[in-house]
Amino acid sequence: MDVGESFLSCGVTVEWTTPEGSIIRKVTYKTASLRLIRNEFREMFMEISNDKNAPIRLALKGINVFKKFMIEGKASVKFQEVGCTLFISNAPPTNLVSFLRTIFVKMTGDKEKIANTTLSKQNMRTKLLSGKAQAFEEISPVTVADIHNAKSKIPKSTITTPSPPSKKRKSDDISRGPAPKKLYSPSPLTNMSSLNAEQQRVLEACLSGKNIFFTGSAGTGKSFLLKRIVAALPPDVTVPTASTGVAACHVGGTTLHAFAGIGDGSGSLEVLCERAMKLPLVTQKWRKCKHLIIDEISMVDGAFFEKLEAVARHVRKNDKPFGGIQLILCGDFLQLPPVVDKNKTGKRFCFQSPCWDKCIDLCFELKEVHRQKDQEFITILNKIRIGHVTNEISERLIGTSKQKIESDGILATRLCSHTNDSKMINDSKLADLEGDEKIFTAQDSENSTKILDMQTIAPSKLILKIGAQVMLLKNINVNAGLVNGARGVIVRFEDSLPVVRFKNKKEYTARSERWYVKNSNGSLLCRRQVPLNLAWAFSIHKSQGLTLDCVEMSLSKIFEAGQAYVALSRAQSLDTLRVLDFDSRHVWADPNVLEFYQKFRRRLQQMEIIPLGRPLKDTNKVSKKLKLREIIEKQLRKK
Repeated sequence: MDVGESFLSCGVTVEWTTPEGSIIRKVTYKTASLRLIRNEFREMFMEISNDKNAPIRLALKGINVFKKFMIEGKASVKFQEVGCTLFISNAPPTNLVSFLRTIFVKMTGDKEKIANTTLSKQNMRTKLLSGKAQAFEEISPVTVADIHNAKSKIPKSTITTPSPPSKKRKSDDISRGPAPKKLYSPSPLTNMSSLNAEQQRVLEACLSGKNIFFTGSAGTGKSFLLKRIVAALPPDVTVPTASTGVAACHVGGTTLHAFAGIGDGSGSLEVLCERAMKLPLVTQKWRKCKHLIIDEISMVDGAFFEKLEAVARHVRKNDKPFGGIQLILCGDFLQLPPVVDKNKTGKRFCFQSPCWDKCIDLCFELKEVHRQKDQEFITILNKIRIGHVTNEISERLIGTSKQKIESDGILATRLCSHTNDSKMINDSKLADLEGDEKIFTAQDSENSTKILDMQTIAPSKLILKIGAQVMLLKNINVNAGLVNGARGVIVRFEDSLPVVRFKNKKEYTARSERWYVKNSNGSLLCRRQVPLNLAWAFSIHKSQGLTLDCVEMSLSKIFEAGQAYVALSRAQSLDTLRVLDFDSRHVWADPNVLEFYQKFRRRLQQMEIIPLGRPLKDTNKVSKKLKLREIIEKQLRKK
C-alpha cells in the first residue's frame, strides 16, 4: 500500500541568500507544483513549477526541514549547499505530511548508496564525459515496507524536528538525514486505514468538489471524519465553522455567525447584504473562501441559512448556490435542534429552506457506530433516536436505575438538561469537600477570554480540591484510555499539578494543554489550561461529542426533541449508565425531521452507485459515478 506522495500543489516562495543572510533572488508562486524526481544517476531533486515559468530544480541533499506549522499547511526546506530556502504555504495538511514523509523515507533509503564513494565517483566521471542534458523521472511512491526499512535506520539520538546547524555543530551533521520520527510513524492525517469504507466514500466526494451533506447517528465518527476532510483541503481557502463555539473548536475553526459577518441574521436581506458589503474584512473572507465547512448543521436556523446563502451570492457577485463556494455540511437533525424564539414562525431547520436542495449535490449517511460496542445498546439508541420506545426498551432503561456504576471513588456524572443546574451541582459538591482549594487560571491570547469561554470546553478558571470529580477534556493517550470524556478523581497534587486517578485505574498528572480557535478575522486564538473540568454534573448541550464511561441522568426536565437521545448516547455502554426516572413521554423526535429522513433514505437507496471501499486512487471512475449520481439527484428534484 502506498503511504507517501511525490507530488504537492501549494503556494511557494523560494529565496536565495548570501552567507550573511541577504536575499539575492526571490521567486513567489501563488500556486505551484512540487514534484520529487530522479535523474539517470539516481540523484533526487525537488522540482518547482507553474504554468508560466521554467521549472526550478533543487538537489535533495544537505537539507533541513522545519515542520512546526505542518497542521496549518506550512513548512520550509533549507537547501544548505546552494543557500536556498523553500517556503511552502496553503498546502492541504494531509498531502504535506505525505510529501515530507516521502522525502525523508527516500533520503534515508539512499544513505547507503550515497555512502558508496566508488559509485559516486563513477557517477561524477560519467556526468563529466556526457554532454547530454539530464533526464528526469518521478520517484516511486513510498510503501509501508519502505517506512519500516527507513525507521530501522533512524539513529536513537535523532530529534523530532531538526534545528539549523549551530556554529558548534559539524558541517557534516546534516548528512545523517532529516529523519523526523513523526513522519516515519503512521499519521492520523494520512493513515487511510483509520477511515472505514463509508467515511472514505464521503472524503472522496468532498475532494471531487461536490457540495456534500453527511449525517449519522451519535458515535459514527462524524467529527473525526470532518477533521480529516479539513486536513485534506488547502487551509487558506477553507473555512471550518460550526453552529456552536465548542463544536467549532473541535474542528479548529470559528462559529458560523462569526465568519458570516451578519450578526444573528435579524433584519431584511437587503440590510444584511448592505452590512456585509460595508465591512471590507467580511467581504474579503467571503470572496477568498472556496470550501465552507459547517458542523452541527442541525442547530443552524433555517431562515439564517437561507439569508446566508443569499448574502454569499451577493458579496461574491456569483449567481451559483452559495456564490459558487463548495459546501460541506455535517450533522444529525435527530439530535439537538436550532435554538430559536418560541414565538417565531417559519423555517426552523435548514432542510426546510428552498435553497437546501439547490445547494446540496450529494448526501451520505454514516451507519457504523464506534462509540458503543454493545449491539443491544446500539439498537436501543437507534429506536430512541427516532422517538420509538417499546415496553422492552422502557424496562431495560428503568432497570439501569438500580445499577452501581461507581468504583474507586469515581462517581457518575449527572447529565442535566439545563446548564445552570449542572453549575449549581458542581459548585455545591466542591464546597462540601474538605481541604485547600487549588486555582488554575487559563493563559489566553490577549483580550480573547470571552471568545475562548464561548468556544472552548476548557474553563478560564478551574478550582480543584483533593477528591474532586473531574473529566478529561482532551485525548492525551488513547491507548491508555486517557481520552476526551474519561472520568476520574483528584487524588493529590504534585508540584502544584493535579494528579487524577481514572476509572481504568490509570494515574495522570495534568499539565497545561492548548486549545486553538479562529477569530472572526481568521487569526488563531489560544488558551492554555489543565485539560480538566468538574464532573459531578454536565449539561447535555455541552456533552455533545463526548463519550462518558460513568454517567447518570434525569430526563424529567427534557424540553427539546432529541435531547433524551443526545444524553443517552453519551454513555459508552448500558453497564456504565444509570437512568433515574425514565419515562417514554420524555422521548420524541420532531415530525418534520422524521419526514426529512424518510425522503433522505429513499434518495440514498436510489443512488447506491459508488461501491463501498473504492480506493481513492481510482479518481476517474469515482468522478464518473459521482456525475451519474448528480444526474439522478437532479431528476429526483424535478419529481
